[in-house]
Amino acid sequence: MSAVEWLDSLSPWPRDGFGLGRMHALLAELGDPQRAFPAIHVVGTNGKSTATITIEQLLLSDGLSVGSTISPHVASWSERIRLDGEEADFEGAVARVRPAAERLDATQFETVTAAALALFAEKSVDAAVVEAGLGGRFDATNVLQTRVVLLTNVALEHTDVLGDTLESIAREKLAVAQAGSIVVLLDEMYAYLVPAGDIRIGGAREAAEAFVEHAIAATPEIVLPGRLERRGEAEIRDGAHNPHGARYLLERLPAGDYTIVVSILSDKNADEMLRELRRAGSRLVATRSSSPRALPAAGVAELAEPYFDLVESVDDPVEALTRAHELGEPVLVTGSLYLLGDIAAREQR
Repeated sequence: MSAVEWLDSLSPWPRDGFGLGRMHALLAELGDPQRAFPAIHVVGTNGKSTATITIEQLLLSDGLSVGSTISPHVASWSERIRLDGEEADFEGAVARVRPAAERLDATQFETVTAAALALFAEKSVDAAVVEAGLGGRFDATNVLQTRVVLLTNVALEHTDVLGDTLESIAREKLAVAQAGSIVVLLDEMYAYLVPAGDIRIGGAREAAEAFVEHAIAATPEIVLPGRLERRGEAEIRDGAHNPHGARYLLERLPAGDYTIVVSILSDKNADEMLRELRRAGSRLVATRSSSPRALPAAGVAELAEPYFDLVESVDDPVEALTRAHELGEPVLVTGSLYLLGDIAAREQR
């Protein structure tokens, strides 16, 4: 069984609740690789992957060797572990930690995080840029020697785990800050929640510059699957999957009257997402991703009717994309990374 097949068989969620005990045990068996390098820890609700890769590229331009890890992936697990700006040998990285992960019944995310950290230690990187999974305090990534923390933004999501207010969610995310950490905030309103450390206002660039302690001249162009990903001149794909993510997308989306292809998970605020997406275009094709949590295409279409001039429902994602291009370009594909992954997987066949 390949590393990917084995990972697919693992639980994505801890069966015994969130905590760091198993992660620390796994890393101990691997020689505590997280102690081999300083890290920038990226937490927040949306924009974490883009921020992580932006920091990676800025540090590379400054001459550092950099390991980075993001989640989730769109088309391939190998997107999650990177060395010096390129996808690493994912199968090899996971194979090295698999025996210990199997003994400890580690989750998917714990295993991939451990594989990344072990590889970064083996390659003696100067810095690791690590995207948190869910929250911060009890996230598997909260094991680092953190020099800099970046909080991208905060929105209501995973309230059953993180709390039901913006303050409680921000507090959980910022719990990764350590004594001596530099904490970079996009929004200074959360400064009072920082438990310790030097606070600065800014984003990915400020986080990278805080790490190296000087200005960085480079302005890297970030290309990342499923994050404002251009597919030719007439199509953009983005994994915005909640109302805050939709607003974040719309702030950065080139102007146009888009035909929108969308699938939305049942645990998201679909109505508010659709109301936000109406600002991008007047036509919508509702579809359904392969996620068992995805709303039926017809259900999304029904919710979309009050907001769009033209709404159609096409169950198959690839057929939905084809139909959207027929209805009018440019096309925006969004609402779920599962949707983008389904389309990408079909394209690779």
